[in-house]
Amino acid sequence: MDFTKYFAKEKTFRPKKKFEQGTLRYQLHKKAQASLNSGLDLKGVVSLPAEEDLHDWLAVHVVDFFNRINLIYGTICEYCTKESCPTMSGGPKYEYMWCDGEKYKKPTALPANEYISNLMEWVEKLINNETLFPVNVDVPFPKNFGPTCKKMLTRLHRVFVHVYIHHFDKLVSIGAEAHINTCYKHFYYFVIEFQMVDPKELEPLKDMADRICE
Repeated sequence: MDFTKYFAKEKTFRPKKKFEQGTLRYQLHKKAQASLNSGLDLKGVVSLPAEEDLHDWLAVHVVDFFNRINLIYGTICEYCTKESCPTMSGGPKYEYMWCDGEKYKKPTALPANEYISNLMEWVEKLINNETLFPVNVDVPFPKNFGPTCKKMLTRLHRVFVHVYIHHFDKLVSIGAEAHINTCYKHFYYFVIEFQMVDPKELEPLKDMADRICE
């Protein structure tokens, strides 16, 4: 299943990150995509292939999830304004503050579109940092790679939370419900498999996840 054909490419929220052809991670990316596109059980395809390195597998999926979530948010971003979404929230019980240690040194309440814009820029900067995401296979991943991926995926999950709870009607209206559900299932199975998102962060979508993922 090719998700991109269901979304207007010009509405991608930020530029897509691509792997260089001929690199190991490009091959892994293709392997992951082939598994997804084959219609196989998503719960099974997230497992680490026997011959692959965990950090390479994490790197490929972090980039792929960034691209997909970026694309999903791009389809509804014109409806996500300071007026419609003055806080980055997932319903009345969940509100997220932004902190990046640079521009925002303390947790700061932002409108959802500003939070997500900062989040995507932050993820993109990390992905493009060759110290964290080394390009050459003979360069080792840093010791903080796993925890950093966990933080990235945790924050990207919040975009799913906001979109599902506040903008799902728009996704339904363009016929994208089944496709975002498939994207979420793939993300959910992956973060559960590798314990990359704390269960309490998954709580806002728990009822839905119980319905579509179990």
